[in-house]
Amino acid sequence: MTPVPRVAPCSGPALLSYGFRPFFLAGALFAGLAVLVWMPVYEGRIAIDTVFAPVDWHAHELLFGYVAAAVTGFLLTAIPNWTGRLPLAGPPLLVLVLVWLAGRIVVSFGGALGWAVVAVIDVAFLLLVLAAAGREVIAGKNWRNLRVLVIVAVFAAADVVVHVEAQVRGEAVLGRRLALAAIVMLIVLIGGRIVPSFTRNWLVKANPGRLPAPFGRLDAGAIGLSVPALAAWLVAPDGWVTAVLLGLAGAVQAVRLARWAGDRTGRDALVMILHLGYAFIPLGFLLLAAAARWSVVPEAAGIHAWSVGAVGVMTLAVMTRATRGHTGRALEAPPSTRAVYGAVVVATGLRILAALLPDMASPLLWAAALAWVAAFWGFGAVYGPMLLRPRLGKE
Repeated sequence: MTPVPRVAPCSGPALLSYGFRPFFLAGALFAGLAVLVWMPVYEGRIAIDTVFAPVDWHAHELLFGYVAAAVTGFLLTAIPNWTGRLPLAGPPLLVLVLVWLAGRIVVSFGGALGWAVVAVIDVAFLLLVLAAAGREVIAGKNWRNLRVLVIVAVFAAADVVVHVEAQVRGEAVLGRRLALAAIVMLIVLIGGRIVPSFTRNWLVKANPGRLPAPFGRLDAGAIGLSVPALAAWLVAPDGWVTAVLLGLAGAVQAVRLARWAGDRTGRDALVMILHLGYAFIPLGFLLLAAAARWSVVPEAAGIHAWSVGAVGVMTLAVMTRATRGHTGRALEAPPSTRAVYGAVVVATGLRILAALLPDMASPLLWAAALAWVAAFWGFGAVYGPMLLRPRLGKE
């Protein structure tokens, strides 16, 4: 069979030759900036002209600013592999980037525009991403991955809910939860593919022996249990039923992760970080299960196990691996990459501790924020040149 070319001819800058390039770079730089700005906003030292309350702005920009960029970069890179079709590049890709950037500007500085105008500009990005991704998946008859787009559609719907709820109720609690739940399910689904797959590939070559268990009933059960657990958390975050469902989902997810032979990957940080990132999925379920019944465990601990840990660690793990692979670099983690991983893991631990130790919240929050900025701006410093330059060797 003749290999299908995966890179379209692009006479413009290398940054616009593949979807992962602009969205991984811009997303990472924005992730650091948004948190650096958030801390003085949180402490009341500065104010921004946004239609959102401060906490909603913070959550919105990390979810629909950074995470949306990272997910888009992943989708625009993965879909050509799923379908065999050429990737989005050049002017169409530039349009997507500019719409994403416009959303960041109006959400943070567009208070005078009114919430409806801000919402239309902001939500337009995810709708365009869905349209572009859906066209490719349907044209390539890649029906299996339509479920991924369904989750992205739920994520886009959550953005609408956030805007409307913030306007009607003054705080977008349900919308924030729905967005985070959608991203957790995306990690459960996509992570459940790539973590054991990349682990198996590395172990076969570098450390023969026990391999990750193949997808089976336990994996299907872990996915199936996560849906009602997240649904219960959305509508009734307190109560025994929610606690039981979250606890069961967390336990089964932990067993699922243990079957992927992550304990055998210590020699390759590029693989091991995937296991560590996924570990925050069961931890988040278990912390939220405890928070549903015992006030000694605040809900914020579980939320940030997901939003900082699972999201932050997994996205950086995928972005570093994809960037290296698609720019012709060896799939290995040099010291600079390991430092990026260490910083985001430290940020996660400190942020969870800040929720558990409210008397020490301020210094812990600042330390977590600085570690987060170090991780994402560190990614920009190390991987930015790779993303801006053409692929090494022949495309």
